[in-house]
Amino acid sequence: MWQRGPRAEGGQVTEIITGLHMSPLEILALLSAVALVVARWLPPAARPPLTIAAGLGFVLSAIVLSVVGIRWQMLPVLAGAAFALPFAVSPLIRRRTGRPARRARWWVALPGSVACVGLTATGPAAAWAFPVPVFPEPTGHFAVGTRVMQWTDPNRPETATPEPGDRRTVVVQLWYPAQKSPAGARRAQYLGRTEQEAHTVSDALARYAGLPGFLVDGVPRAHTHSVLNAPVARDGARFPVVLFSPGLGGVRTQNTAWAEELASNGYVVAALDHPYDSAAVVLADGRTINTEIASTGDDDEDDKRAAETTRIRAADLSFVLTQLGGLDRGEIDGPLTGRLDTGRTAVTGHSLGGGAALQAARQDRRFAAVINLDGYPRDPDLLPFHQPALALTQAISPETDPRYIPRLTEVLNLSTATSYRLTIPGAAHLTFMDAPLYLPPVPSMVGSLGRTESPRVVAATTLAFLDTTLRHKPGDLAGVLSAYGDLSVYRPGNSR
Repeated sequence: MWQRGPRAEGGQVTEIITGLHMSPLEILALLSAVALVVARWLPPAARPPLTIAAGLGFVLSAIVLSVVGIRWQMLPVLAGAAFALPFAVSPLIRRRTGRPARRARWWVALPGSVACVGLTATGPAAAWAFPVPVFPEPTGHFAVGTRVMQWTDPNRPETATPEPGDRRTVVVQLWYPAQKSPAGARRAQYLGRTEQEAHTVSDALARYAGLPGFLVDGVPRAHTHSVLNAPVARDGARFPVVLFSPGLGGVRTQNTAWAEELASNGYVVAALDHPYDSAAVVLADGRTINTEIASTGDDDEDDKRAAETTRIRAADLSFVLTQLGGLDRGEIDGPLTGRLDTGRTAVTGHSLGGGAALQAARQDRRFAAVINLDGYPRDPDLLPFHQPALALTQAISPETDPRYIPRLTEVLNLSTATSYRLTIPGAAHLTFMDAPLYLPPVPSMVGSLGRTESPRVVAATTLAFLDTTLRHKPGDLAGVLSAYGDLSVYRPGNSR
């Protein structure tokens, strides 16, 4: 299966093949490297054509890759081929010049061949561990469009800067049901509006996670299934709205696979960047605001700061809902005038964003439902709220914060509507975002559901909840959810 989407600068030869995690050009380089090693062990008559073909393939792929950009995963492949090339070509040159061809004894050549093959094999192994993410095809009947907006709240000062005139600004990315685009339409860049923004954000996320940036250099190369600024779908329907707040240090695009699935099923998703909290936020004027969040080493102080950050995020979510109302009424320029049903709005978030979603729901009755993706509730004022809630949590282990489930249970019991907590076996904290698509499939890191199953489970469970609470579709929601894990149901006046 080919990665659907736009042609990168190098054309189709740079598109990633699902499962192999390499492009056709990279596969050519890999096969050429292996062939150069194998040629030494073939009968004399078979060596020249294979050596010439492999040498040409290696040189061609190396030149083109150097133009379109070499991923670090390919460096061992190219090194292995470069090491094998002179030993493979030397006998051919000697034969053409009339000099006797000298061939090393097998016991001398074998270690070098094994070393070359081992070095070359490192390439596809690294490409598998740190791939260019290939996003799952959305299953809904709508195509997906995306658009980035930037809004400033004139009524809220920016508390992260000393300037008294600074006002709180947020960057919001919308995913929405769109008209089908022409074949070959360029798909949206992952992580940013442009490739430069994508690299800026990717580098910032790597620094925040403590990873060398080169390890995830495939992430900003990815494209999604959305078309930037695509015309909205023609059917005239008004679409329910889902707001999303990312995890601490996270960015608006961190749940793109989930957002595209929801949009293809008739929802508008509005995901926020929170400046000075998100790893990096690139503003419309080109300025980059990097995170100022850092651990102090003092648990009480860190909890206090997390609660303050959650409060600011909850206010951001309410502000964006107000702006979306203006967008629907035509007071703000955009493609969705008259198409947003802000009376059917869910507020959602991952990790710290999930806690912010719960707090926003309590403070703002315009939200009709709330989804918390593995987030610890930080609201210091535990008061009743009227919205139904869905909390998805990772598999609980001895390493889980012992305060987490009791605190979450306490909050869910405060809802005056039926709420749900679903613990998904095999899920880890990063299962609930795009991370399984591009990080090594290490269970302790991204869970054990796999690269394709992780986004499917998160989308299926949240869609079932949204369809029930916002669209009032009939059905057994508890039965659907329980098929995915351990379900607890919290009914008003009931502890479970």
